[in-house]
Amino acid sequence: MSRRFDGKTVMVTGAGTGFGAEIAKRAAVEGAERVLVHYRSSKDGAEKTASEIEQLGSKPQLVQGDITSWDDIKRMADEAGDVDALVNNVGDMASGQNSWREITEESIDHVLAVDIKGTMLMVHEFGIRMMERERGSIVNIGSTVIVRGSPRAPQYAAGKYGVLGITKSYAKALAPHVRVNTFAPGFMQTEAVLNRPDWKAGRGEQLTRDTPAGRIPPPEELSAAALFLASDEASHITGSYMICDGGYSMLGA
Repeated sequence: MSRRFDGKTVMVTGAGTGFGAEIAKRAAVEGAERVLVHYRSSKDGAEKTASEIEQLGSKPQLVQGDITSWDDIKRMADEAGDVDALVNNVGDMASGQNSWREITEESIDHVLAVDIKGTMLMVHEFGIRMMERERGSIVNIGSTVIVRGSPRAPQYAAGKYGVLGITKSYAKALAPHVRVNTFAPGFMQTEAVLNRPDWKAGRGEQLTRDTPAGRIPPPEELSAAALFLASDEASHITGSYMICDGGYSMLGA
């Protein structure tokens, strides 16, 4: 097993459940000395993730906060201290929405506040501190909707497309000591996806058929790829994005 994060501190937002929890645990498996487990309201899940991280030999630290609050983010950055790698996993996909016809102003405001405002402020505050230490890497979790769009939830596609602008802007602003990239996973068998009404209505089977790799993976299978961008193995990659979707978004397919 690769130990790409020996002696380093990794922070993952939204690490109480789903993909975030798997990324945090993978960081521990890969040797991170300290893993910061962020959560907003999923305290039980965050504590479970922290317990598993401890069993894997790393030191967990719980960090609670709302990423749509700049004051919360400043506090979290101060609490976190010296962070080598930050994975901004928190996002809102409007999972309860079946169609663009169901869109509401409240949903637009919330999705954009989380996906754009929250991501930007996390990059801003943690990036400043990394730049002062002259080292660090930030990975923003995007989505393949940045290339496909989302007729189900246009606000989700808009939010994740905005993440690309944040990534490119701060990759330039924080250079050369801090790298910023976007990791764009396709569909995963997370609880949020599996409980979506359209998934239960047969979209899961359709997506599996349309994916060249022939399956929809569990989130733990993609965690190492996400962390690749945060590792020194990706030392010359910044301002970019990497799609990991089993070929679903392949151009010309």
